[in-house]
Amino acid sequence: MTPASAADPKRWWALAVIALAQLMVILDGTIVNIALPSAQRALGMPDADRQWVITAYTLAFGGLLLLGGRIADLVGRKRAFVIGLAGFAVASALGGAAAGPGTLFAARALQGAFAAVLAPSALSLLTTTFTDPRERAKAFGVYGALAGGGSGAGLLVGGLLTEYLNWRWCLYVNVPVALAALIGAQVFLRDRSGPRGGHLDVPGVLLGSGGLVALVYGFSEAGPRGWTSPWVAAPLMAGVILLAAFVWWQHRAAGPLLPLRIFRDRSRAGAFATMGLATIGMFGVFLFLTYYFQAVLGYPPVRTGLAFMPVSVGIVIGATQIAARLLPRTAPHTLMASGMVLAAAGMVLLSRLTVHAQYVPHVLPGLLLVGLGMGLTFMPVYATATVGVPTQDTGAASAALTTVQQIGASLGTVLLNTIATGAAGRHSRAHSPADSGTALAEAMVHGFSVAYWCSAGVLLLAALVAALTVRRGKPSQAGSKPSA
Repeated sequence: MTPASAADPKRWWALAVIALAQLMVILDGTIVNIALPSAQRALGMPDADRQWVITAYTLAFGGLLLLGGRIADLVGRKRAFVIGLAGFAVASALGGAAAGPGTLFAARALQGAFAAVLAPSALSLLTTTFTDPRERAKAFGVYGALAGGGSGAGLLVGGLLTEYLNWRWCLYVNVPVALAALIGAQVFLRDRSGPRGGHLDVPGVLLGSGGLVALVYGFSEAGPRGWTSPWVAAPLMAGVILLAAFVWWQHRAAGPLLPLRIFRDRSRAGAFATMGLATIGMFGVFLFLTYYFQAVLGYPPVRTGLAFMPVSVGIVIGATQIAARLLPRTAPHTLMASGMVLAAAGMVLLSRLTVHAQYVPHVLPGLLLVGLGMGLTFMPVYATATVGVPTQDTGAASAALTTVQQIGASLGTVLLNTIATGAAGRHSRAHSPADSGTALAEAMVHGFSVAYWCSAGVLLLAALVAALTVRRGKPSQAGSKPSA
């Protein structure tokens, strides 16, 4: 056991605090989805505006992550963690008490902004708290399980709160959770960030955050408007230009927002790429199966949430009971590639669903394989992407990894939805049976099937990337030294 770990007898309690905060952030990405129809009715929200309940959160979260990570490096991980928790609790209370759509949109944006400070500080605290390889594997197993399985749990919690209380509790529930984490942070967390200083890279903030906001906005509008809409093409083009300028500036800035030396190690860069591809391929599961369960099989919200639990259970088992035990003696690329192949096999099974499928024999096996595969992948990805990063850069590295995950989720949702919609339309034009209701359901399921095959292809590509780029052992710090 390393001195760093031995010197902190409260480190496992610290893990519980970090995990609680991370779970809150992950849950909030999906917990509001099921409550959205109820909130729309209660607040008199027009159909054209309802997407902003989701988009306001994702825009602020995805766009400000790099800034949040650098703030953690400059002011300290624990301080940033506490600021993020307190702000998230206040924003949640504001959203729960909203009397109109505008207040709810603003509260969701504030939630995303404070989550952008909270998430990277939580991951960087985990990185600096656990340095012993075996303990680190266990800690990242828990973190990876929450990061992958929290979305499915959010659907269940959202369904329960909406059905048995009301939609406002999908926001209010964050307040006691954040307060408990705040108390735990004061008692158990230690900040080993070392000497701090420097200044905030303002041009980098403007270019990086502006580019990410433009990309996330463009992806979010591509679904309802189509890829050819100027409201989609213009933000995407602006995002690419701004991010290219951001990379150019980071090479020249004295105190860059995102030190590019983080990516010079091949294994670390491979872990980032694997995470991006994995989230692109994974998020079709939640999107399409939500529609499949409710629109095709007729499940109510709570049953829909319960139907997703095998994914979360599979991720927890894969991350904490398999990957965490194997990583100290197994090359990380072996776990990542194996996990992606398992998840791809699960997608292939889901591609065989029909309008008359039954849950246990037809849906459950695919969900379990996807969950196990994601758990096997996420845990070593988090561990590999953050090990060997200099202490002064852990916030930036953590923010970059979370950003890749967020952008991958946004891009995957839009791309796969576009593929599914196009395939469903072609199926409808080619088949015109007398029962129009059955025809629509069959076309929808056919579109999902095509999208699942595409997801499987993306996940197999992730397996190939992991196998070819991530080396045995941990990333070195050689590529992480500040450049002159």
